[in-house]
Amino acid sequence: MGKRTFVDQMGRSVEISFPPKRIVSIVPSQTELLHYLELENDVVGITKFCIYPDVWFRNKKRIGGTKQLKLDEILALKPDLVIGNKEENTKEDIDYLAKHVPVWMSDINSFDKAIEMIKMIGELTDKHETAGDLITSIVSNFDQLGNIGKANSVLYFIWDEPSFVVGKSTFIDSMLTKIGFINACNKKRYPDLADLGKVKPDFVFLSSEPFPFKEEHLSKYQEMFPTSIIKIVDGEFFSWYGSRMVDAPAYFEHFV
Repeated sequence: MGKRTFVDQMGRSVEISFPPKRIVSIVPSQTELLHYLELENDVVGITKFCIYPDVWFRNKKRIGGTKQLKLDEILALKPDLVIGNKEENTKEDIDYLAKHVPVWMSDINSFDKAIEMIKMIGELTDKHETAGDLITSIVSNFDQLGNIGKANSVLYFIWDEPSFVVGKSTFIDSMLTKIGFINACNKKRYPDLADLGKVKPDFVFLSSEPFPFKEEHLSKYQEMFPTSIIKIVDGEFFSWYGSRMVDAPAYFEHFV
């Protein structure tokens, strides 16, 4: 085992012992990716939101939430690599951890950036062949999907009261565009519906996460958008970058 330097998606140079043998993952979708890359024996810590795979959730050490990490417990695991994300984790936590252990960060706001992340983590963990095969499958599955959205406009809600929606420069927006929808929100990030003015989308998507929209919310949003088709959607297929993307097209195919 020697030292190697990698550049993460935030442009930071990270020197690690290669290949890393004690990994802490602090992002659920990336934890799922590490499982896909067959790193069972190398991942020693995950967050309480890393629910996939279930066997890891039940048996791996849980070190707090993505934005409320138990920093001392992470350091006690003596990781030779922590894998995080710019949006999911706080700058304060990452800055603290980076003073003590190698921290590699993803920064994902598009489909292409997610593909890049899979490739980079494959290289980072010495699993480049498995990662490459996964990327080939993801791209092929999306290429075969076709134009599901048919240029219909959509508002994608991630929270209720306040009603936050998905805007531009986000991974979810990129996924909507990838399958043929047009985001009715022209603002960036995750604005409040109140900031958008009058919008009349063809579809309104109520995501299952982070706010758990249920059937009981349909009537409320139908009143708000009487001409729109309102649908509860599986937020994991729209927002989980990583190995979950390989199965997303099968979900989208029967979506509208």
